[in-house]
Amino acid sequence: MTWTAAAAMLPWEARSVPVPTANAADAGIIVNALGGLDDPNRDSGGGLVPEFSPRVLSEAHASGLTAVNITLGYVSGPDDPFEASVRDIAATDARVRAHEQDLLKVLTAGDIRRARAEKKIGLIYGFQNGAMMGKDATRVDIFANLGVRVFQLTYNPANQLGDGSMAPENRGLTPFGREVVARLNECRVMVDLSHSGEQTCLEAARVSKAPISINHTGCRAVTDLPRNKTDAELRLVAERGGFVGIYFMPFLNASGHAKAEDVVAHIDHAVQVCGEDHVGIGTDGSVSQIDDLTAYQATLAKEIARRRAAGISAAGERPDTYPFVVDLRGPQQFHKLAQLLQRKGYSSGRIEKILGLNFLRYAETIWGS
Repeated sequence: MTWTAAAAMLPWEARSVPVPTANAADAGIIVNALGGLDDPNRDSGGGLVPEFSPRVLSEAHASGLTAVNITLGYVSGPDDPFEASVRDIAATDARVRAHEQDLLKVLTAGDIRRARAEKKIGLIYGFQNGAMMGKDATRVDIFANLGVRVFQLTYNPANQLGDGSMAPENRGLTPFGREVVARLNECRVMVDLSHSGEQTCLEAARVSKAPISINHTGCRAVTDLPRNKTDAELRLVAERGGFVGIYFMPFLNASGHAKAEDVVAHIDHAVQVCGEDHVGIGTDGSVSQIDDLTAYQATLAKEIARRRAAGISAAGERPDTYPFVVDLRGPQQFHKLAQLLQRKGYSSGRIEKILGLNFLRYAETIWGS
């Protein structure tokens, strides 16, 4: 199925009257605020840089995806964080150039629109750990100049910027963390508080001169796990003009076995707390589904063991908890989510906001058009 044919099937495309709250030219834009273009059926060798295989690119087009924030740079491990991050950016740049008919590096909100117009997938370069800052906040300038547009301050543990969601002290931002936030504001880079501890998130939202984001999370009021955000965090981020993306992860259900209905429940709660203009999706997954779940379980068990040994795992992740939603995956995941939201009574305009327009608006605020 071609991208055009798939997009034509999407319910928010097939409407007779333009949505008054959205620019008609932006209708149908789908932005995954945190995801990937990797093939989960192939061994990546532990690296973050995706290979952009023909299957993945084909399925990304078929899904209707316009742009995705991909994780580059250091997250954990023995490598030097700064060197590893620069190396990943360079490697990804090279692969984007090799696939320029399919991919476009996103630097501004206008590039998301350009990706859709040119039938390409926009790649937003993002970090999920601020460890590459070392002790020098001016490194923000280096990475901004290299095209990094999303900067998540912490992963699950604490780092030199602040406490992550699994840091028991919940101490909030460090003085250096505040310095980095200020520098990110100056360089017009998104400040992302996914994976952060509650105090780190609240303090960042208060001290940042620009709205902040939580690009991939769930709602703790629905499922009480550390990787999910409290209503206080969600509300403050929204009140200050920010963005919240709901993920397709096991943390959406206390059993660890999340379903599509859980995704809808967390989106609905976030909309009630934040308002419909501040909620989107950040699936934390790929558009290519796993072909053999039985074989994948062995790989998953090894990955969970590695994460636990490295001290970066989160409460709620186990060898039997898939890092995706079993009945909301593959190229039809956005289409299916739209249908589920429609059945819940969401209007086409609200669905369009959640699937992409809210992130686009937020991106314009931070990066410019």
